[in-house]
Amino acid sequence: MKNVEIIVPDVRKRERLDVFLTNHVENATRSKVQQAIKEGLVKVNNETVKSSHKISTGEKITFQLPSPPAPDVLPENIPLDILFEDDELLVVNKPAGMVVHPAYGNYSGTLVNALLFHYKNNLSTLNDPTRPGIVHRLDKDTSGLMLVAKNDVAHAKLARQFLNKTIHREYWSIVWGLFSKSNARKRTHSDITGIVEASLGRSKSDRKKIAVTENGKEAITEYKVMEEFGYLSLIQCKLRTGRTHQIRVHMHHIGHPVFGDPTYGGRKISFGDTDTKRKQEVHQLLELLPRQALHAKKISFIHPTSKETLQFESELPEDIQSILLFLRKSI
Repeated sequence: MKNVEIIVPDVRKRERLDVFLTNHVENATRSKVQQAIKEGLVKVNNETVKSSHKISTGEKITFQLPSPPAPDVLPENIPLDILFEDDELLVVNKPAGMVVHPAYGNYSGTLVNALLFHYKNNLSTLNDPTRPGIVHRLDKDTSGLMLVAKNDVAHAKLARQFLNKTIHREYWSIVWGLFSKSNARKRTHSDITGIVEASLGRSKSDRKKIAVTENGKEAITEYKVMEEFGYLSLIQCKLRTGRTHQIRVHMHHIGHPVFGDPTYGGRKISFGDTDTKRKQEVHQLLELLPRQALHAKKISFIHPTSKETLQFESELPEDIQSILLFLRKSI
């Protein structure tokens, strides 16, 4: 069972309690929520209520929902893009749209399903059975490089490097807005850099999202501006910490949402009503990219056995390259 507390945010429409929780709780279904309410596991302002209760701004909802049973993880013949492999580990280039490991709503088609087909029992077992070999994760719609451990010793040593921040990751992203004061259509600005330091935690109003919170976990993102295109910028990001949705939330926090990000404001067009041509251009770009423009481009680490420092880099995927090509041609 998991315990959750939500403070109802400002609401214009008073939804039913079961509808609100279904829309705001990760992995929740309406039937599961209704059953929890019926069993008295959900309280509003410390009182039991019915599913039909209409929520109000400021109400405190506390509840318990049963965790779904661990699914059977089956091998699936899914191709993998392997940049490096030896007896200890793999470096995999994960495509956008692939979930890393099975979870509620995604029991097949994941990276783990593919790994089990190609490597069977030759994967580390330090995690639960649904995550063999998985040392770290990327969001479903974030593409790029990941480490996979083939045995428990390698896994433990790589995990320790993540903990000690000796594994270095570099992401490239297209984000909204300009970082320079210039209104030039395109400029190269590799000297414009910045650091975002903002603690992150689960949003109290929407448990499916991460938010900047005063009492959250420390999160630090370095960024460098590579190119600017009038209303979009190509940036490089380096993580000092590795929190869920870190780059996406941090860039939204400083007013530069990741382009195409449906969760953190990246698909919202903020141009004036008179700029019809530019709006049409943005709609065209969003059709080319139905996900956030975020790619894990580089990773470097110390090999757990040889102690050699290894570094790998992957090309930007075709969808992000197509956006950049469009922008560069439209100068």
